[in-house]
Amino acid sequence: MTIDYRCPICSEALTQTNNTLGCINRHQFDFAKEGYINLLPVQFKRSKQPGDNLDMVQARRAFFATSHYHFLQQSLAALITNKAPNVVIDLGCGEGFYTHAIAAQMPDSTQVYGLDISKPAVKYAAKRYEKPHFSVASSKDAPFKDKQANVVLSIFAPVFAQESARLLQDDGTLIVVGPGPKHLFELKQKIYDNVHLHEAPDCPQGFEVIEQTLVEDNQAVATDIVEHLIQMTPFAWKFKASHYEELSRKDVHDITFSFLVTQYQKV
Repeated sequence: MTIDYRCPICSEALTQTNNTLGCINRHQFDFAKEGYINLLPVQFKRSKQPGDNLDMVQARRAFFATSHYHFLQQSLAALITNKAPNVVIDLGCGEGFYTHAIAAQMPDSTQVYGLDISKPAVKYAAKRYEKPHFSVASSKDAPFKDKQANVVLSIFAPVFAQESARLLQDDGTLIVVGPGPKHLFELKQKIYDNVHLHEAPDCPQGFEVIEQTLVEDNQAVATDIVEHLIQMTPFAWKFKASHYEELSRKDVHDITFSFLVTQYQKV
């Protein structure tokens, strides 16, 4: 199968020769031994190691090794499979937890791409999952040609409306997953006096909502797994030693996992 990327420097098509992708302007990018390609040139980085650091990646790895988010993973895989896409692009794929599940449901002719700005996350994804094509790249300027995708996916990641519209075919679907009203409600109660429910996201400019689904479950979660969950969310900045001490008094905690899955089409 042809891996279809464009050059992140000049936007010309990239073609593969052995273990290298190159364009007509002689910009070259080598595949890493794990199988991913780094398409984030040094001059485009805002920091030495952009994106999630290794600690956050490891926390997500530990949490995703459990079954707690499988219901969301399988729901998304089924939703996208039913659309029978030729190309799926997962913007902000992280460790590939969702990307690989989607790819596993697709025929070999379907191209599934996962990209993330975090090199540690992509490195882990490519090392563990063979079928998707993984790259280190920016979701603000994704290394794909115009109208390449039938489905663009954004899961708990920033949505860049203009770039998503550029990537999608005219009848394609942008799928955005974010927190449902009561997502992690029990954890929020531990750090806020007044807990506010999450609101539905604003519609990205240039798109219209075609369907929105609430995917929700309340589960018993072991305390050590709850700690991994905290470390992979913004709550990591809010939880203090006293909060962790309170958590440790119980072996298991009831946690609400709530997600809004919103499908958009270009106007």
